[in-house]
Amino acid sequence: MKFLSRPPLAIALGAFVIFLLARFVAGASAPEFAARLSAQAPAVIEEAGGDGQVRANYISPRGLPSRHPLLTGGEPLDETTRAEVAKAVANIPGTGGIRWSDSDMMAMSGERVFRPLHCQEDVQALLRARTIRFEESSSRMDTGSRELLDEVAAALRPCLGAIIQITGHTDNSGPEPGNIALSSERARAVRAALLRRGIPADGLRTRGVGSRSPVEGLDPADPANRRIEFSVIATEPIRPTPVDTPAPR
Repeated sequence: MKFLSRPPLAIALGAFVIFLLARFVAGASAPEFAARLSAQAPAVIEEAGGDGQVRANYISPRGLPSRHPLLTGGEPLDETTRAEVAKAVANIPGTGGIRWSDSDMMAMSGERVFRPLHCQEDVQALLRARTIRFEESSSRMDTGSRELLDEVAAALRPCLGAIIQITGHTDNSGPEPGNIALSSERARAVRAALLRRGIPADGLRTRGVGSRSPVEGLDPADPANRRIEFSVIATEPIRPTPVDTPAPR
């Protein structure tokens, strides 16, 4: 054909054909790839201490096969075990970012090094004297707590760029499924309040743990267990691997 004699057009057409073939092959292999990752996950979850409680679902939010699993279950596990489970799944070759179903926390494949930052000490100092309080059985904060959050936001601002984990707690006065849901709602309410105060969304994570981690020395039914805790950590940069390279779009 005459127009193929023009090198730029021929090169462009060839590149387009290669692109279509690549997308077709990737799409065709996605279910098999996700199934292979899914088959490896139970063994590493068991070894990390989450056997029978955590499941890795290699499905995207749109219901398509994905290398980015959603971890479900594991609510009774402590934070250390959950972190080990997430790390173990993330280290399965080919696995990408990981998300817990009950949290915004994301674990990427590759090693991560966490370092507590002084911001956490500053926030803890504020919360030792005062408490972020909510209306009973509600995620609505009282007026005094909104003023306290102004100070919390100011204390967090020097460490923007770190990861700020917001954890909600309750006492054990109600059924635990409801406690977990309420503590999660309260953590999200604090996150929303910090967003309104200028803390960037990409550094905020939330988690609700219900009544399973009472304050040391307190009766689990003590109302003082209804609290919000902050963990502020820095992460070392992750070195991308070929599997972490985004696909063309």
